Amino acid sequence: MKTRIITLALLFFLIFAGANLSAQNKTYSGDYGGTLNLGIGIGGYSGYYGYIGRTMPIFHINYEFDVAKNFTLAPFISFSTYRNQYNWKNNYYYYHETIIPIGVKGTYYFDEILRANSNWDFYLAGSLGFAVRRSSWDNGYDGDRNYYRDGNPLFLDLHIGTEYHLSNRVGLFLDLSTGVSTIGLAIH
Repeated sequence: MKTRIITLALLFFLIFAGANLSAQNKTYSGDYGGTLNLGIGIGGYSGYYGYIGRTMPIFHINYEFDVAKNFTLAPFISFSTYRNQYNWKNNYYYYHETIIPIGVKGTYYFDEILRANSNWDFYLAGSLGFAVRRSSWDNGYDGDRNYYRDGNPLFLDLHIGTEYHLSNRVGLFLDLSTGVSTIGLAIH
C-alpha cells in the first residue's frame, strides 16, 4: 500500500513538472486547461471498483491543464464508501469499504471539428489509475474476510462528455463513463 502511494506521488510530480515545462514552451493558446472540476456521480458495478453488487455515490475532483492543442491531462482523486450487511452463522455483520481511485484522465476536445458554439465543449477521454481500498468488518465476525475482494485495483475507463459554460469562469458538465459517470461544476 505504501509503495502504491509513493508511486502515485511520484507520478503526480512528473505530470505537474511536465505540465509546467509544456506551459512554458507552448506556442498556442490553450482553451481547456486551468480548470478545476468538482463532480458527484454513481458507480460500483465496474470501472474502478470491480463488482460490488450495487451502485453507490462517488465524489470526484480533478484539475485539467493544457498539454497540446485541444488536449488536456487531469490528475484526479475520487472518494466513495459503502457498507453491506452479511449473514454469518445466523448473525448479521456489516462489511465497510472505502474506495479512493487515483489517476490521470486524458481528454481530447472536439469543439473545432464539430464547430460547436462557444458555450459548449464536447470531448472523449480515457482515465488510467488505481483504486486504494480499505475494508473492515464489524467486531465479532470471524468468517472469510476476503469475501468482497473481487476488484482489480488497476483500471482503464473511457469517457464521453460535455460542458455548458454559464460564464467565462463557471460551467456545468456531464461525464458519461465506463466506470463512474458524474455531473458537476467546472471552475475555470
